[in-house]
Amino acid sequence: MFIQMYHERYMRFPEGKEKAVTFSYDDGVAADRKLIEILNKNGLKGTFNLNSELFDAQSWHDRLDEEETIALYKDSGHEIALHGARHIFLNKVPLPLAVKEVCDNRAYLEEKFGRIVNGMAYAYSGVNDEVAEVLKALGVQYARTTVSTHSFAIPSDWLHLNPTVHHTELCLEELTEKFLSGKPSDEFKNREPWLYYVWGHAYEFDDNGDWDRIEYLCRKVGQDKGVWAATNGDICDYVKCYNALVYSVDGERAYNPSHRSVWVEIRGKVYEVPGGAAVQFGHA
Repeated sequence: MFIQMYHERYMRFPEGKEKAVTFSYDDGVAADRKLIEILNKNGLKGTFNLNSELFDAQSWHDRLDEEETIALYKDSGHEIALHGARHIFLNKVPLPLAVKEVCDNRAYLEEKFGRIVNGMAYAYSGVNDEVAEVLKALGVQYARTTVSTHSFAIPSDWLHLNPTVHHTELCLEELTEKFLSGKPSDEFKNREPWLYYVWGHAYEFDDNGDWDRIEYLCRKVGQDKGVWAATNGDICDYVKCYNALVYSVDGERAYNPSHRSVWVEIRGKVYEVPGGAAVQFGHA
């Protein structure tokens, strides 16, 4: 075995899976009902980014009112995340107002849904370095932009989280096939895990008459048992727990100080490192 392969470690997702998929949809609209049905049917998970002061704007892409919003997402099994109280550009208003937009949004969602809400999608992708630093101070763990990477790389900057693709892009089917037909362990030099991150607005399927696009994607990906289906927040939390592993000086023992198990591949073998435990790696 190459000495390079002897030393390298690679993150693996729960149960040792090499690939993960997640969905992110904005605005809290009526079409989310059908999207949630499709996700559930195929065993997939999504994150729905909600405003908290636009419940009287139903004419804006058929937004849900307050009662409908709580009823749809509260026990859906999917994540809810921030999208600003009023869907404004956070990078085009005074910083104190940007802070208020996020804090008001978060306080409302946490009260109504009875959970911690610390993920986000930027309205209009309105972010700059100053806004990102403020979000970090406010405890936001990740925030999604609208900048497609067309790659499956794991994010390195969670407050400038760039998705793989918007579902209207022509390359969606090509990316889906690429994601499903290969796997990181097939690669020689770069065996890092893959994340397929799809985003959009569910009302676009109604506007464009192309629900078949998301139905096809979800059906294909949902059939692959080697893919971990998770919310945005769960993936972010998992990666951060993996990155918190503490290694011995020779790299042959790892301690996991976090609250959850993580999986690591070394020398072609996958190990589970339980939360609060240490694992000694074996030699092939």
